[in-house]
Amino acid sequence: MTKPTRKKTAASRKTSAKKVVAKKAAAKKVAAKKVAAKKAAATRRPNAAASKKATASRKSAPAARQPAGGLNARDRILAIDIGGTGLKAAVIDGNGKMLSERVRVATPHPCTPEQMADTLAKLVKPLLEQHHPTRMSMGFPGVVRENRVLTAPNIGDEGWHGVPLADMLAKRVGGLPVRMINDAEMQGLAAIEGHGLEFVLTLGTGAGTALFRDGELMPHLELAHHPVSKNRTYDEYIGGHARESAGDKQWNKRVEKIIGVLERLVNYDRLWIGGGNAANLKFDLPANVAIVSNAAGIEGGARLWHPRSVRETRQFSDADLRK
Repeated sequence: MTKPTRKKTAASRKTSAKKVVAKKAAAKKVAAKKVAAKKAAATRRPNAAASKKATASRKSAPAARQPAGGLNARDRILAIDIGGTGLKAAVIDGNGKMLSERVRVATPHPCTPEQMADTLAKLVKPLLEQHHPTRMSMGFPGVVRENRVLTAPNIGDEGWHGVPLADMLAKRVGGLPVRMINDAEMQGLAAIEGHGLEFVLTLGTGAGTALFRDGELMPHLELAHHPVSKNRTYDEYIGGHARESAGDKQWNKRVEKIIGVLERLVNYDRLWIGGGNAANLKFDLPANVAIVSNAAGIEGGARLWHPRSVRETRQFSDADLRK
C-alpha cells in the first residue's frame, strides 16, 4: 500500500479544521436565532396580557339592554291598559319605549264584553292606521287565564266569566297576535328588576297585585278580594272608593298598614307600588319599597312577549298565541 505524502496529510487536516469551524459557526447561528426568538416573545407578552385584560374587560362590562324575547327595537306593539275608570293605549317598541302618544277614554259602565271590545277597537284605530303594530299586549283588571277573562269585578262581573276578550279585540284589529294578562302583572313587568322575590301593588279603582320570582311571573293571586280588615277586602279597604270615603289621611294610614301586612305575608325583597292613586301617598316608604310610573301599565306590554316573563306553557294556549 502506498503511504500518503506529507502534502496530502496537511491538506486533509486543513479540510477537517474548516469543517469544525463551519459546524461551530452554524451552531452559533442557531443559538443566536433562539435568543432572538425568546426576546421577540418577551416583547410580545405584554401585548398578549393587555389583550387578555381587554377581553376580560369586555366580558365583565354590562351588556346593553336586550329587547324582550324575540323582539327588537323595530317591533311595534299595541299595548292596552284596561282600568276600572279609564282605557289607555299606545304603540311601543320592543324595549317598551313609547312610539306614539297615549290615547285614553273613560271605561263604560256598565260594560258588556262586546261593548268593551268595540270601545277598545275605536280607541286604537288611529294608532293602527299610523303605526301599523305587529302584535298586541293587554292588561285587564281581573283574573286572566289563557287570554280569557275569568273575573271583572271593577268592570261589571256578570257575563264576564270565560270571555275571550283578547281574541274578540284581535278580530276587530286585523288578527294581530295577542297576549293578555292581569293589569297589575303587566305593570309589574315594566317595574321589576328581575332578582329575588318582587311584589307589585297597584292602587287604582281597586287594589291589584302581582308576584315575580327572579323576573318570572308567578301564578296570579287575587288578593284584592281577600278579607284584610273587619271583613273588608283589599279593594274595599284601600281601593279608590275607600280613599274617597275615608279621606287621604286615613287612607294613607291604611296603605301603610297594608305594606306591613304584605311584608309579613310575602316576605318580598322588593315592593313596587303603581296605579293612579300611588301619587297620593304621603308617608315615608321603607327602603325596599318604591313607586313606579303609571305609564308602566303600557310599557310592560313589551316584556309580556319575553319567554321568561310569562312561560307560554303555563299562561297561554297555542291557539290563543296565533303566531
